[in-house]
Amino acid sequence: MPSGLPSSQALYIGMEVVIAMSSVIGNVMVVWAVRINRSLRETTFCFIVSLALADIAVGALVIPLAITISIGLQTHFYSCLMVACTVLVLTQSSILALLAIAIDRYLRVKIPMSYKRVVTPRRAGTAVVVCWLVSIVVGLTPMLGWNNLQRLRDNGSLVTEDLLVTCQFENVISMEYMVYFNFFGWVLPPLVLMLVIYAEIFYMIHKQLNKKEIKIFPIFHRYFGKELKLAKSLALVLFLFAVSWLPLHILNCITLFCPTCEKPMYLIYIAILLTHGNSAVNPIVYAFRIKKFRTAFRKIWEHYVLCHDPVGRLPQRGSQRGQSHERRLRQNDDDDDDV
Repeated sequence: MPSGLPSSQALYIGMEVVIAMSSVIGNVMVVWAVRINRSLRETTFCFIVSLALADIAVGALVIPLAITISIGLQTHFYSCLMVACTVLVLTQSSILALLAIAIDRYLRVKIPMSYKRVVTPRRAGTAVVVCWLVSIVVGLTPMLGWNNLQRLRDNGSLVTEDLLVTCQFENVISMEYMVYFNFFGWVLPPLVLMLVIYAEIFYMIHKQLNKKEIKIFPIFHRYFGKELKLAKSLALVLFLFAVSWLPLHILNCITLFCPTCEKPMYLIYIAILLTHGNSAVNPIVYAFRIKKFRTAFRKIWEHYVLCHDPVGRLPQRGSQRGQSHERRLRQNDDDDDDV
């Protein structure tokens, strides 16, 4: 680390490294858990995997690039712009994945009997691809011309005619794009829509649980009880995302609407750390709130990290007793969506 690095910047870089490692390890565990646990291969968890992949990219790619940017290196304008756009693409993919999760849970409660016929794995996969394509278009819009290149030329901020610039986010990304297009167009509306969807989900579930006929049939009561618990967990993920990202967008609004207002550097660092930290917090939520994930994480830890050989404790495939045991385990998995 350079000797002349300010203490606040050194602390920021150290925290970024911790967040990056936590994000990669935690979200790899999420993908791994879905891979080894058949009961986690529902459509909702397909969207959770998409969210986890975006968070892995944040830890493995975005945070190292953010650390590089924070040092203030001189780079080509479009190289710096591509780094900034990568952050925007991954952020947008996270938002759309959360929106897809909310819609999926809404359909689970609204049309429980025909849900599996309407939300097929192919349609869920198509939705994931569409989310990523939209994210790429929205995130790469600055590469098409909505950026600060002309402004830098006008105020003489370019180092040379070779388009070298001090690589910082606000130097290359237009605040008009960030506020009017990104925040007001593609961040705030999905967040508000998700808030409405989850409010409707909780209303429908409580309405169903209060029906006398639901109380008579335990299977329906258990179904809506599981949906309520999982909806609370996923709503918590949404809440943490909003808390993590809104401060940075508020700072962007201040930059655009009040150019003379001073923003303390420590506030900027905190806002950036919050956005990156959100990528590391989701696996923690899954572990504490969703029993299927907690069980899968424990199995991964015991079998692949501690190298505990489960041979002899698990039933042999093909035996009647083993098949019966496997059915009971699968049934338990189905009943254990949440804590």
